[in-house]
Amino acid sequence: MSLARVDDLGDRLVVVNLNSTRRGALTPDLYQAILDAVRLAAEPRFRSVILTSEGGFFCAGGDLNVLATRRDLSPAERRGKIDQLHGLIRAIRACPVPVIASVEGGAAGAGASLALVCDMIVAAAGAKFTASYVRAGLVPDGGLTSALSRMLPRQLAMEMCLLARPITAERLAQLGVINAAVPAGTALEEAQALADELARGPREAQGVIRELVANAYETSEEAQLDAERDAMALAQGGPEAAEGIAAFLEKRKPTFTR
Repeated sequence: MSLARVDDLGDRLVVVNLNSTRRGALTPDLYQAILDAVRLAAEPRFRSVILTSEGGFFCAGGDLNVLATRRDLSPAERRGKIDQLHGLIRAIRACPVPVIASVEGGAAGAGASLALVCDMIVAAAGAKFTASYVRAGLVPDGGLTSALSRMLPRQLAMEMCLLARPITAERLAQLGVINAAVPAGTALEEAQALADELARGPREAQGVIRELVANAYETSEEAQLDAERDAMALAQGGPEAAEGIAAFLEKRKPTFTR
């Protein structure tokens, strides 16, 4: 039985962690479902990918029963296993359409990495984000320290990682890390509303904007100016700009969907 699935909803793909493991820990099935969704998202009809879960918890990260067996592997083999996770994070970052996390209950360890790498996050009120590695004598992976360093003050990132203190969705919303903290049980509904809004926009422009914003955190201002120049010059000659500008001048809503 698969522990994850990909639902094709016409203009979006929804990856569902079926939570058959303890609090939806990472599984090879979930890895594959996300990779499949990212690959399929290259089709022009898709406008977004949503990551969600069943069972009331987004993802608890690595299964400690599995991680305990890593002691018997060589360092090179351990690095290879971790690279599989990092390949997944890189794949999400390279997705051609926006990726939205729908978080109920919480996200811990690499599950938090999975949520924070997404372009937008909707979380249920009371959901907790936890960097729980230190409790097991481990250290963060999945790009978590990179994400936290961009999103949070240093002292708060240290508190999360050194003391494994959870941070609630409400506090993260106040800090601008997540887009909305919503009533429990409605995170997927709110994520679908974001997907609806994206589906009405210009797909190619959204993809370029997504890449520009993501790269801006790691690019000098001079390099970013050049990237924006090149992207804008290309956009000005495209059909999406033709429709968008015409609609604005004609005082009507643009039609970007095909």
